[in-house]
Amino acid sequence: MKTATPFKISNEKNKLNLSQEIQRLKKEKNAVILAHYYQEEAIQEVADYLGDSLYLAQQAAKVDQDIIVFAGVHFMAETAKIINPTKKVLLPDLKAGCSLADSCPPEDFAVFKAKHPNAIIVSYINCSAEVKTLSDLVCTSSNAKKIIESIPEDQEIIFAPDKNLGAYLNKETGRNMILWEGSCIVHEAFSFEKIVSLTKSYPKAKFIAHPESESPVLEIAHYIGSTSGLLAFVQKDNAQEYIVATEAGILHEMQKRCPEKTFIPAPVEDDTCACSECAFMKLNTLEKLHRCLVEETPEVQMDSQLMDAARLPIERMFKLS
Repeated sequence: MKTATPFKISNEKNKLNLSQEIQRLKKEKNAVILAHYYQEEAIQEVADYLGDSLYLAQQAAKVDQDIIVFAGVHFMAETAKIINPTKKVLLPDLKAGCSLADSCPPEDFAVFKAKHPNAIIVSYINCSAEVKTLSDLVCTSSNAKKIIESIPEDQEIIFAPDKNLGAYLNKETGRNMILWEGSCIVHEAFSFEKIVSLTKSYPKAKFIAHPESESPVLEIAHYIGSTSGLLAFVQKDNAQEYIVATEAGILHEMQKRCPEKTFIPAPVEDDTCACSECAFMKLNTLEKLHRCLVEETPEVQMDSQLMDAARLPIERMFKLS
């Protein structure tokens, strides 16, 4: 135990030094850092813009700086490049992918789409650029209901790639969308039985969940919302304790905004983990963020025709949002 404290102090000092150096490099390189709520705490703290997928996409479109460093996963950095193609977009770790995006291979989705030639395609932003090119509209969990409700009720709709979000939207809107069978391993990891047990240990706590979670989990939630929706809810709600079913990274910002409240990560099926974390999101580290600013690599590069085609459904989303 005596060696733990010096190591911790040294580690914190190193992070502080890195953070200061990152701030210096941002000015030197004329760069801006966009970070998702699911990033590690140290990255959240150095971000110029911190938010969910919709907010970060909106901010990416407005960036004037030469370089966008996107601390998130690949499809997010890809989206930033699509909507602001003249900027250099860096991702601290190119291996930071997405299980949900991976669950919808473009070639398979094209075959699926062809079976429903009269359907409008609404794709969740958590998909590849190639799937976006096959889509009429893109949405995020923040605006998905609004996007779906903008489509005539008698119009056939394919929703991809998240079947859980799609099922939730069908219930909320009264639609019967055709759903692609994709899902997010982070949001499917929650244990319904353990959550029920935890609510008994915290009888005053409200259980809140992201709509990518499975239906049984959503059915017992006091509130269901996007990442930003969950954050807004805990700020305006009068409860003092919350069990939160989404990626655990959001708890850092929740605690910052509501220091007097208690936030408990929802338990998962895996007994070796206390909460659900996205391994892809956590591939990005402060050290990698610093290195990518120094070296201006790895860079997200895309074919111009692919970007032009993928930009159309995103721009339609922005107009509707």
